[in-house]
Amino acid sequence: MRIIRLEALSDNYIFLLHDSKHNIAAVVDPAEAEPVLKKLAELKAELVAIFNTHHHNDHVGGNKELIQHFPKVIVYGGAEDRGRIPGQQVFLQQGDRVEFGDRAGDVIFVPGHTRAHIAYYFPPATFGELGELFCGDTLFAGGCGRLFEGTPTQMVSSLNKLRSLPDDTHVWCAHEYTLKNLQFALTVDSENTDLQKRFDEVKVYRSRGEATVPSLLGIEKRTNPFLRWEQPSLQSSAKSSEPVQTFARIRGMKDKF
Repeated sequence: MRIIRLEALSDNYIFLLHDSKHNIAAVVDPAEAEPVLKKLAELKAELVAIFNTHHHNDHVGGNKELIQHFPKVIVYGGAEDRGRIPGQQVFLQQGDRVEFGDRAGDVIFVPGHTRAHIAYYFPPATFGELGELFCGDTLFAGGCGRLFEGTPTQMVSSLNKLRSLPDDTHVWCAHEYTLKNLQFALTVDSENTDLQKRFDEVKVYRSRGEATVPSLLGIEKRTNPFLRWEQPSLQSSAKSSEPVQTFARIRGMKDKF
């Protein structure tokens, strides 16, 4: 399964999954249809699945047009998003699995950013490969999503599910927010040498116009403040020793950053 990152809107990423053996493709969170249709034409591949993580328009905006071009495409989304995702046919819950070609992905229920958000995790197909996590707006490189419909308790639970995945997992998040996320992270975790090094590297990448997605989950665990609510440095910044309150206060600081 080849993963192709497509740019969309101002800072969105769309992920096209391509199975060259069967000449089929799936797309994760098509913000708009045009870049997807262009790449599918290049590949001469048939779109068979749309995997949506949540209902926001910058993740489902291309659904209707893609369905017009590929009437047999199957649209997947969270069960709690019923009626909110255009064309949704499959309503997924925690523990469900999705299939694409020869690969199968686990569905993880991760409410917080929205009440219905899900993520898709494709474990390594063979020894030595990395897992592939499509996490929408729940987890970002260096950050996490705003809490629009969920609570801090829900978001900590959701992020903990993602944090429990193997370090050798690609994090395919849906926005290029990394530089600003790390700028904020340094304000609450300033002595973190791994974070300092990552920030310097990301500055170089972005100065060249290079993408910072995918990230690696192991790096996120060491540098992302929203996965580190038990760390004394973050608790000191939040003035709390309670994990959920630490997360909530750090998230509140980020909202104002």
